[in-house]
Amino acid sequence: MPFFVYMLANQRNGTLYLGYTDDVFRRVTAHKAHSLRGFTAKYNVERLVWYETHESRESAWTREHQMKKWRRAWKLELIERFNPTWRDLFEDFN
Repeated sequence: MPFFVYMLANQRNGTLYLGYTDDVFRRVTAHKAHSLRGFTAKYNVERLVWYETHESRESAWTREHQMKKWRRAWKLELIERFNPTWRDLFEDFN
């Protein structure tokens, strides 16, 4: 079973959210529906702009915690390389 580390944004160069999950479709659907109260609902952060897969929960968790320590500029650079138009990659999972 794959695990995912993912980033959501509310707009290009806007507010970012970083998380990990074993079901990116279900998790992003919940963010988009604002059924997960908190940060993403408050700031309307629901566009999937970056993700990567991992073989294990531990690997995804480690990567997420590593990336949470990154500077914002590094995260933006990663998104720009992976998804230069900042399109909603959630469409790839439908």
